[in-house]
Amino acid sequence: MAIDRRLLLNVDWGLLLAALLLSGIGVLTILSATHGGRFAGIHNRQLYALGLGLLGLLITLTLDYRRLADRSPLLYVGIVAALLGVLLFGPRIAGTRRWFLMGPLGQVQPSEFAKLVVALLLAKVFSEYRRETLGLRDVVAPGAAVGLVILLIAAEPDLGTAACLVPMFLAVAFLAGLRMRAVLALLTVMVVTGGIWWQFAAMPYQKQRVYNFLEPGRDPQGAGWQKNQSQIAVGSGGFLGKGYRQGSQSQLGYLPARQTDFIFSVLAEETGFLGVAVVLGLYLFVLWRSFETALLARDRVGAFVVAGLTATLAFQVVYNVAMVAGLVPVKGLPLPLMSYGGSSVLSSLLSLGLILNVRMRRFAN
Repeated sequence: MAIDRRLLLNVDWGLLLAALLLSGIGVLTILSATHGGRFAGIHNRQLYALGLGLLGLLITLTLDYRRLADRSPLLYVGIVAALLGVLLFGPRIAGTRRWFLMGPLGQVQPSEFAKLVVALLLAKVFSEYRRETLGLRDVVAPGAAVGLVILLIAAEPDLGTAACLVPMFLAVAFLAGLRMRAVLALLTVMVVTGGIWWQFAAMPYQKQRVYNFLEPGRDPQGAGWQKNQSQIAVGSGGFLGKGYRQGSQSQLGYLPARQTDFIFSVLAEETGFLGVAVVLGLYLFVLWRSFETALLARDRVGAFVVAGLTATLAFQVVYNVAMVAGLVPVKGLPLPLMSYGGSSVLSSLLSLGLILNVRMRRFAN
């Protein structure tokens, strides 16, 4: 489907440019983090994923987001089937089942695309409510649908991605008119559920991460290694940083997962406070323009889609940055657009494509 040229006038080129800058900085940081190591050359895969993601973004712009929302129940069935499939048939990698091996495409992670599907489904369901305020009974069905996806992702296990769906659900439900009393009741249910999970289902390594956060120095050579090395990298960057490919923590291999979850630590060590300020400024700009898009949306469907995706994006950025600074427990959660990972990059760009889609069509008849 071709794009009406009049719609191109309403594309948020600033948001798109900021996203491209973050992606470019991510590729350069991955190149530095893996230079000369066993992961050398993976920045080329990131470039390939970035190109595929931009193509997907362009395709997303040609589709009316309302039609995508109308088809969200079918997409939901498909993503649930994919999540079940990866649990049953996906290869076990590093003790988890999160990916399908797709030949030239490499590892494809269905949970990343579940965020897009859930955002569209929530937008469709909540937009069909015509009441100004909603109670707990109104969120049981959509809550159960989201809860099923969360359980399937958590079973991989991938608690980081599963947790991303919680702020998405709360943001859309609150925007749809969920009463504050109901919000507090939902939060209470989540706390109780979290306590039950901690007592009976949490893995030992997950508990160790929390213990090490609450008690720094508990196991500096074991479970606390990532947190400690990340804090050293961030703190040693100073104002201007040590220079490109000059960070000791990353170049000497002290920092684990430096191309994925801890990519921000590499950036902080090499570019210092100045580089961190620039990158956080770009993320802040993306989030600001995204929230503004939700306010400008022509209908409830568009507003809810953007609100859900933006809430998830904000959660990922805030948690990842806080994690590398040692302010929250370590959790496997990539930094959008910057961390290495084809599925993460593609999912992030498709999300931004939907946000641009809603803004582009805000004046459409």
